[in-house]
Amino acid sequence: MSTIDLETGLLRTARQVPSPNGDDRPSGTVADLIVVHGISLPPGEFGGPWIDLLFTNRLPPEGHPYFATIADRKVSSHLLIRRDGEVVQYVPFHRRAWHAGVSSYEGREKCNDFSIGIELEGTDDMAYEPIQYRVLSSVIRQLLDTYAQLSTRRIAGHSDIAPGRKTDPGPFFDWPRLQALLRCDPGK
Repeated sequence: MSTIDLETGLLRTARQVPSPNGDDRPSGTVADLIVVHGISLPPGEFGGPWIDLLFTNRLPPEGHPYFATIADRKVSSHLLIRRDGEVVQYVPFHRRAWHAGVSSYEGREKCNDFSIGIELEGTDDMAYEPIQYRVLSSVIRQLLDTYAQLSTRRIAGHSDIAPGRKTDPGPFFDWPRLQALLRCDPGK
């Protein structure tokens, strides 16, 4: 059963941290692509408030040497799935989040316009946690149940839509594991 409120575009089970870094999708455009990302702040470190602060334009440049290089970026994602499985929502699903940057999928540019971005707390050089796959598959299943235009055939990594520029979710992301979880979902 979906816990997505169709009117608000919010996942009822997620912690809500509204980001100013989102806007309306272009007229007549709906999300028909799910993009999986990987993020850690500072790089290689997990936990803490840093991702929330980045996505809400409050990341302190003096908080870490790396932060000075990204603190002025206006970025967001629809969701973050932390290492412990916690889900945080920054932008409602019917709105455009600023997660993909310069991107293209199947010849269509500006993926932010037609995608839902899901960040996993992690790095390119280590495995994601089993609970992250379970939560990710559950969230995707709820998205599929709520938005008819989405499909398991239209799930891509950030590296797929921005090759050469982005590498996440990285070589340790287990795509067959995600697909298996989506196939064996008892609700479908």
